[in-house]
Amino acid sequence: ATAPAAATTPMSAETMVGGAAMNPADNIVTNASKASNLTTLVSAVQAAGLAQTLQGTGPFTVFAPDNAAFEKIPAATREGLMQPAQKAELTKILTYHVVPGRLTAADLAAQAQANGGTATLTTVQGEKLMIKDAGGGRWQITDAKGGTSTITQADVAQSNGVVHVIDTVLMPK
Repeated sequence: ATAPAAATTPMSAETMVGGAAMNPADNIVTNASKASNLTTLVSAVQAAGLAQTLQGTGPFTVFAPDNAAFEKIPAATREGLMQPAQKAELTKILTYHVVPGRLTAADLAAQAQANGGTATLTTVQGEKLMIKDAGGGRWQITDAKGGTSTITQADVAQSNGVVHVIDTVLMPK
């Protein structure tokens, strides 16, 4: 199992996400706020009141659904989750995308290799995520409901952790 390739720009330690340079000296929220493909996630983090937590020292590993991932959720459901009455449910979903510690793609690959091909991670929300090599340098995450997501961009360094951009929102039970 090989680690997913990290997207890097020659001559720079910064990774581009959504057309914006991610500064490894900035925190997760500051960097995500710059990325044009993470605007829905940033809005959701703010609606759930999690911005301050994700600006904290961490370290955190965040599986960050891009805007297209949120678009896969029916509009009525997505809009409903952004309402104050759904804050607890939104928080449950978002914290399901966060794992304590700084887990790079190489760390995920090593954990998978050591555990029969699947890395099992316990999220901040409390439920598990399963990560396995999907071949061709692609890594697939299976959520508690059996849904799958693929890491589309790995190892985006942050001052307080690492972000892996994913193509589908993960759902806890």
